[in-house]
Amino acid sequence: MFRPLSIFIGTRYTRAKRRNHFISFISLTSMIGLALGVLAMIVVLSVMNGFQKEMSARILGMVPHATLAAEHPLDDWHDVAAVAMRQPQVIGAVPFAELEGMLSYKGTMQPIQIHGIDPREEPKVSIIGQHIVQGSLDDLQPGSFGIVIGEITARRFHLNTGDKLTLIVPEASSAPGGITPRMQRLNVVGIFKVGAELDGSLGLIHYADAGAMQRLQPGQVQGVRIALKDLYQSPSVAAAIVKELGAGFRADDWTHTQGSLFSAMKMEKTMIGLLLLLIIAVAAFNIIATLIMVVADKRADIAILRTLGATPRQIMGIFMVQGTVIGVIGTLIGGVFGVLAALNVSSLVGWIERITHQQILTSDVYFINYLPSDLQFGDVAMICTAALLLSFLATLYPAWRAARTQPAEALRYE
Repeated sequence: MFRPLSIFIGTRYTRAKRRNHFISFISLTSMIGLALGVLAMIVVLSVMNGFQKEMSARILGMVPHATLAAEHPLDDWHDVAAVAMRQPQVIGAVPFAELEGMLSYKGTMQPIQIHGIDPREEPKVSIIGQHIVQGSLDDLQPGSFGIVIGEITARRFHLNTGDKLTLIVPEASSAPGGITPRMQRLNVVGIFKVGAELDGSLGLIHYADAGAMQRLQPGQVQGVRIALKDLYQSPSVAAAIVKELGAGFRADDWTHTQGSLFSAMKMEKTMIGLLLLLIIAVAAFNIIATLIMVVADKRADIAILRTLGATPRQIMGIFMVQGTVIGVIGTLIGGVFGVLAALNVSSLVGWIERITHQQILTSDVYFINYLPSDLQFGDVAMICTAALLLSFLATLYPAWRAARTQPAEALRYE
């Protein structure tokens, strides 16, 4: 079988046992270092993807993907919901209200964001029903002024279902300051726990009660909340709905309320990826050191090849092939073991917890009690490509040095 001279000799040098065992050891450590770098990057990025996915499911499963409102309260929200549901991406449209105020209980206060919801329609757009730990969402009845609070709020105030607290909201008035506080007594009818900051900053009441606190007429609502199949299309879908509804309507979406959090998470993933890339870069420098020593060890061989007619380009190709083979094998080993580790890291951590009887992640400190992992093959491809590229670049200088070897100089003392 015909093989180019550079590939034939380069692969033969890779397989051959060298006289200098130190060079073989450095070559092996370069391969292992590259494999460990690829493995570490795949596992860490998969875990970060898992945390981001959990945060998206929990936080964005609770907050509106987008809201539609007009300059004045909506008399019939069903008409707006019907227009929204004509969009293929929309999976739910329900009445919605939003208030901001302070919760007060026995002299203790905390800020709170209140969402007015329809308990029967809310499961179409929210995961709240899956995270009720006390009471029931159905206990939010119009006129009863019930509230469902988060677990952190309940723990801070030492509240349980059946307790009462006070909601204080600002209200525009003709007073000298322009705003006067309005107080409303609320009954705790449920407690939810999603394992995120919303447990301490969000409360739910019936949208009719929210309308009464906002001085709306019976049947009027502040706006409509929609949920989408792909929440990352919320800005464009909401804009299309507003365009169809006509003048006087406006839209808001989660990128304005929660976008900074997920932008920070994306930036964190990028920075950690760049830092872990340094491990691969160190392994690539080891490849440079390995090839430089190989070139020094093979000076006589290079001189003989040159006298037999090998061109400088062919000599350069020999050592590029040798370094690239080291990079390919190291990347392949790291990629395979990295994928296996990322797919089983949750089970592995659970096994370690059972063996050591120590809980690594606890829901009292973190919002989940297990280590999530979401392997994305786009990340695997990017990591392996970066490793192969760095490995290839690491071969250029030693190969160039080999190509400049002068036969007469190399064979003078042989």
